Amino acid sequence: MQVKRILIITDIKQDARKLFIDQTRKLTKGFIRLGHDATTFSYSSALRSLSPIKSKGFAARFYKARVDRLLAKYTGDYGPDIVLIVFPRSFDAETVQHLRRAAPSAVLIGHDGDPWPQRTSSRIPTASQMDIMTATNDGTFLDAYRRGGAPLCIFLPNTCDPDMDRRHDVQHRWETDILWTGKTGHGVAGSDPIREELVGALAEQRRAQLYGCLGRPKIGGLDYLHAISGARIGVSISAVNTERLYHSDRLTHYAACGAFVLAKRFPDCEMLYRDGQHVKYFDTVEEFFELADWYLAHEQERRRIADAGMKWVHERFNCVQMAQYVLDLADQGRYTAPWT
Repeated sequence: MQVKRILIITDIKQDARKLFIDQTRKLTKGFIRLGHDATTFSYSSALRSLSPIKSKGFAARFYKARVDRLLAKYTGDYGPDIVLIVFPRSFDAETVQHLRRAAPSAVLIGHDGDPWPQRTSSRIPTASQMDIMTATNDGTFLDAYRRGGAPLCIFLPNTCDPDMDRRHDVQHRWETDILWTGKTGHGVAGSDPIREELVGALAEQRRAQLYGCLGRPKIGGLDYLHAISGARIGVSISAVNTERLYHSDRLTHYAACGAFVLAKRFPDCEMLYRDGQHVKYFDTVEEFFELADWYLAHEQERRRIADAGMKWVHERFNCVQMAQYVLDLADQGRYTAPWT
């Protein structure tokens, strides 16, 4: 096996709440476990360290050129075979050209885990300068990259790390019937209106625990994993549920940590998780509560699906498997999975 060097360019935030949801951290572990070398470059940290004024706008305006040169030097010294770019703030097409000159033989792969790429003006022009563009959908969001000139656009699911994304033994205070974590909505045209309606209804029920919305505190770090582990039902509704294969990483987190997941249905969702086997899908608020009541009253069936879902995501969406898909893309321009 030829050992590859993989440079991951991202924003590393010193926020413990996001420690266990960082996709690049998980992919880095996957590359290393496959026997390769991987290192990260935090673009935003470099900007902050150079700028005497701690303002994102000031740093980007006056110090971006210096960070681009610093990144180019780092890249040239490392000599990567693959550069994985997770669209850090202020990173743009000009930065990609610096990378091209520093590592002309490297395969440049972009990855986007968010919807609505057009909301960031530089996102699509930057992606057009890469060799491969991956995203956690295969609908109009990924199509926007295709129309924008990205040479090869491929769906890549969210990943989990079974070492940490698993069912933990938790204290009684984490136990709840129904769990929701995250915003009620995104305030963007195309957002799923059911999400706001359902989260609002859950907020009125004592059997539900909510975090990060409606005045409730945010949750992260080990507390996030413990909250999922203590929940009998985890509610998964993405920002938008009309895009093929688009799924929030919330679905992956909940299934991996052993919660029984009630998920809003999305196009071709059963290519990722099968209904009634790994998760249970719903289409309306009324259907959600009917299913929640039934599964809370039928513990054996609830536990069967929760256990099968955890086993499935650990086997099919673990960080080693996802890292291998990225390597296959770099080598062959494709990877093989049930959804491809």
